[in-house]
Amino acid sequence: MRVQAIPAWLRTRANSEWLQGNAITLLENGEAFFPALLEAIGAAQQEILLQTYIFAADATGRRVADALAQAAARGVSVRVLVDGFGGAAFVRELMTELNAAGVETLIFRPESRFFSLHHQRLRRLHRKVAVIDERIAFVGGINIIDDFDAAAPEHPRYDYAVRIEGPLLDPILISSRRLWRQVAWLSLREHIRGSVMQTRFPPLPRKLERIKRQTTQPAAAGNMRATFLIRDNLRNRAGIESAYLDAIAHAREEIVLANAYFFPGLRFRRALLAAAARGVKITLLLQGVADHPMMQYATRALYPIFLENGIRLFEYQRSVLHAKVAVIDRHWATVGSSNIDPLSLMLAREANVAVLDRKFAATLAASISTAMRDGAVELHREEWARQPILRRLLCWLAYQGVRLIAGIAGIKDD
Repeated sequence: MRVQAIPAWLRTRANSEWLQGNAITLLENGEAFFPALLEAIGAAQQEILLQTYIFAADATGRRVADALAQAAARGVSVRVLVDGFGGAAFVRELMTELNAAGVETLIFRPESRFFSLHHQRLRRLHRKVAVIDERIAFVGGINIIDDFDAAAPEHPRYDYAVRIEGPLLDPILISSRRLWRQVAWLSLREHIRGSVMQTRFPPLPRKLERIKRQTTQPAAAGNMRATFLIRDNLRNRAGIESAYLDAIAHAREEIVLANAYFFPGLRFRRALLAAAARGVKITLLLQGVADHPMMQYATRALYPIFLENGIRLFEYQRSVLHAKVAVIDRHWATVGSSNIDPLSLMLAREANVAVLDRKFAATLAASISTAMRDGAVELHREEWARQPILRRLLCWLAYQGVRLIAGIAGIKDD
């Protein structure tokens, strides 16, 4: 089978780890994701690493928790890392139970530290990654939570993940183990400090295992070329945004982007407008049913400039859109946890997979197209210009409010 060459523009520092030989399956919504995840957990023999923003104590969360406990009971090393803010329910209702079953758990920045606009307090674990037995990984935007949202209970939350086999497992595994070790050491430091102050802290993990780099890459499982993109506070501060900007800058035909919380900075906006100016067809699928109304109104403040420059806008109305995906020129595609907003691109720990494969890109593009046809409404320039003054004022105020919060947190609009 013919191996796809990497275009010259992709040979950049932000995209230097393109690995050939992967089998990557697109999973739409929890309906496809959770059965695949539970099957992999059920077959695990050695190690499970699960990292997520939300781990709810609902029916779905308890199914996953039960599967993890069963894996630990048969001798599998199970490590679960959950964000302290998004995973507050996990801490209250599931963590003690899992610890008792032999599952090691860590909390990334406990909830009590969140209530501050200082950028250190806004750094959240937003990535959704699972690695099982060094042979299967899952990366995407789907939290461990029921598929249906109270804001639109008739239809499932719209989101994506990917199932991965092949050489791309190596960087995903290394990143996941490194993050576990970093949080474990922070937990140890806080535990020591808390012991001195006679304050109660969560139990320490049983092991602070060193990262072991694999001497050989996992065997090829398919013919897809892909790269693992992360945003962290060390070597990858702008990795995901740079990958997006590179792909947009070299787009020649089409950009399709579906993103839940879309509030791009100036560089990102300019990149989209420059692409539109050179004739690239751009379609944005954004939230119509909002779970964070202020962000939705702030995003809508940007609609006029996009519509005036020929960018097509759709709002998804069928349920809450939670996807963070894009397809460019039916060749480059990405699926992951990173929104296009200041928090995701500059502060939160995120993880995306970018895939250079026409078949995969076509599958994702077709899925987005179906979502737009069946569940979205297109916005038009003339109609949007006739919006009531009060609504436009709310959008402007929300826009300024989000910019103010970002500025206080030290995020520049660049």
